[in-house]
Amino acid sequence: MVLPAHGGQPGRIAASFGMEVKGKVYDFSANINPNGPPSWLSEQLPRLMEEVAYYPDPDYLEAYEALAKHEGMDPEQLLLTNGGAEAIFLITQLFLGKKALTINPTFTEYERACQAFNIGLTHLRLNQEFRFPVEAMAQVMPDVDVVFLCYPNNPTGTILPLTELEHLLKLGMEIGTTFVIDEAFVHFLFEEELSVKQLLAFYPNLIILRSLTKIFAIPGLRAGYMMASKDYIQKLKEKQPSWSVNGITANILPVLLSDKSYMAATKAWLEKECKKLAENLSALKFIHTVSSVNFYLLKDGERPDETEELFRFLVENHIIPRHTDNFKGLDGSYLRLAVRSAEENDYLLYVLRKWREAP
Repeated sequence: MVLPAHGGQPGRIAASFGMEVKGKVYDFSANINPNGPPSWLSEQLPRLMEEVAYYPDPDYLEAYEALAKHEGMDPEQLLLTNGGAEAIFLITQLFLGKKALTINPTFTEYERACQAFNIGLTHLRLNQEFRFPVEAMAQVMPDVDVVFLCYPNNPTGTILPLTELEHLLKLGMEIGTTFVIDEAFVHFLFEEELSVKQLLAFYPNLIILRSLTKIFAIPGLRAGYMMASKDYIQKLKEKQPSWSVNGITANILPVLLSDKSYMAATKAWLEKECKKLAENLSALKFIHTVSSVNFYLLKDGERPDETEELFRFLVENHIIPRHTDNFKGLDGSYLRLAVRSAEENDYLLYVLRKWREAP
């Protein structure tokens, strides 16, 4: 059975099980805001279509001005990117032929990018509670040039406490190790003060990646950015192709960043649904991660060796989860599910009750 490497491909996932799911499909495999793009975006489409006939402003002046205002930072500390994936591949170019550390299970693009630029990889693992092995990381750091951390981590939804991260950043300053913190899902955090951004002014060995595609449900527009020291940003700009960000994305960025009501509604939905899911999944005796964001890991606490059977059962019932076969350290032992709308989450719980009641 060959499963796709990423979520958001319900047809291919069903086909991997030899099935064709007809009718309504509940896609829990991609961590996208189920509220959909902001309502004003469709209203702007006729105007935005005019942008496709012209090259974007190569300096993206309006977009950078809006982003700098939003983050309270100098524009020279920011770099717009074609989503988070481009940011990862740009950064790895700075460490061509050097050594990196990842903590598994985590986002697979770090390893893919390191392989593309001949970067030797050292792997450590989260512990059984999915906490970061801080002492082991400190011991390995003198032998690596860059550490990739997903914060909150994908696929577990867990975070490294800022006090522990700061301890590692200080060590990195002393020994010359750079930290790349991928905050692709930071906008879903209930407490924004948990962001690593507050440490940026004190640690020039820190590069932060962010994505706007998940929170605003616009993965097709590829909107991301980096925050770092002016020196790092300048080096990264030299690696970036011209017109990397399309004109439509650059044009809507100022409006996206100013849409505070959309962000507030998203967090209100997420907090309510996370609480409901956690209570019901625990009552049904499913093991699940205590996630800080809009996705979590799941397996049956009573039948932990039947994850593939659970996967098939969910697909048969029109629910598409994300497999974990290609996450080192999980190797398919869990499923990853996104937090979806109230209706979708209720249907998921209904199907899981059916699974629990099955002989």
